[in-house]
Amino acid sequence: MSELQHTLASSASLTGTSLHTGEKSTITLQPAPVGHGWKFKRVDLPDQPVVDAHCSLVKTVERATSLSEGAVKVQTVEHVLSALYGMGVDNALIEMDANEPPIGDGSAKPYVDLINKAGVVAQDTPRSFYAISEPLHIETKNGSILTIVPDDKFRISCTNVGPEGRFTQFYSTEITPALYEKEIAPARTFVYYEDVKPLLDKGLIKGGSLENAVVVKGESVMSKEPVRYKEEFARHKILDLVGDLALFGHRIKGHVIAVKPGHGANTELSKQLTRRHAQLLAMVPPSTTPKGGDVLDVNSVMKLLPHRYPFLMVDRIVAFEGESKCTGIKAVTINEPYFQGHFPGHPVMPGVLQLEAMAQVASIAFLHFAGETPNGRVGYFMSADSVKFRKPVMPGDTLFIHVEVTKAKRSLAKAKGRCVVNNEVVSEADMLFCFVE
Repeated sequence: MSELQHTLASSASLTGTSLHTGEKSTITLQPAPVGHGWKFKRVDLPDQPVVDAHCSLVKTVERATSLSEGAVKVQTVEHVLSALYGMGVDNALIEMDANEPPIGDGSAKPYVDLINKAGVVAQDTPRSFYAISEPLHIETKNGSILTIVPDDKFRISCTNVGPEGRFTQFYSTEITPALYEKEIAPARTFVYYEDVKPLLDKGLIKGGSLENAVVVKGESVMSKEPVRYKEEFARHKILDLVGDLALFGHRIKGHVIAVKPGHGANTELSKQLTRRHAQLLAMVPPSTTPKGGDVLDVNSVMKLLPHRYPFLMVDRIVAFEGESKCTGIKAVTINEPYFQGHFPGHPVMPGVLQLEAMAQVASIAFLHFAGETPNGRVGYFMSADSVKFRKPVMPGDTLFIHVEVTKAKRSLAKAKGRCVVNNEVVSEADMLFCFVE
């Protein structure tokens, strides 16, 4: 698989019936810039809100993986994400005119065909890989067991076990675009007959039929066509795993060994990978400040921000990534004036100032990506949500401040922020700003 990021060469659309709502919907895959990742855009709602394809937004996992941010929801996202990951598409905007995409024939093949129709092109930025360095293992109350171990490729070995051990199947494969398209994408979703009525009673699978699912009754298989593989159920579980692990946000180098996987266990593994990745972030500031380019020294920072000592919380901007991400640093020293009164004898950087540091870097990111000139507009805090302070910050620490602008208009912007010290997340927040002249 190429080391460069890839996106779609053009847009392509698919219309059909959704599995759980039973309603007709259209999904359109659009090209996206480097660093964009996968995002869902609800074009049927006012302001056309966007939901990131990230495990932190997983809300429900019963018979499908659903994401929501505020009141905006997208459900049954695993098949389209699986196809994008499996076919090597790193950046795509997924437009939907409903909260659920078409189910097609119950496999990822319709989405693979859509990707092939749009075409895939390389971009000029390397991919983000996460290489598993030590095993990670989870078990759930319903018997799911997932382990991921080091490997120089991305592999999945899966055992599917049905009720009373029926249709126990095993399949193992490396995940590459060629193998995914041929061996995994055509595998269809399946359901056991005894589960159909309870699911209907919960308002699910309203669009289900023998045309988009395989129904298992006793020892028999009911479908419009014969099984496509002798291990079709295990292969479909791998398909779902790929889609749920895409919510981690990085391509994986590792071997996933799964027994009785399900959306709950799959997304929990994504969350654990996200936590471990956050702990292992390694960023070293440059020893010298480059001239020009996207790196900003403190003088350049002060041209964009009105803050001055003792309230300037950014010493340097060390990276801009794609069209939305920015990283700044703040060297925390014992000479900071707030240490005189904040826990004397046990100096700790106030959490509210870490939040301020995130806000200042977010303002720089917004102004930079908007192409603002110095001394143009200034950002005012409007709200901060999901604020968490995880570890104390002490004198001598270097604070790495990572932000991503998630929504930007002329006067309003949203951003996610994260402060990291010694490769561990110490604080994080979702922020809303108003920009004025």
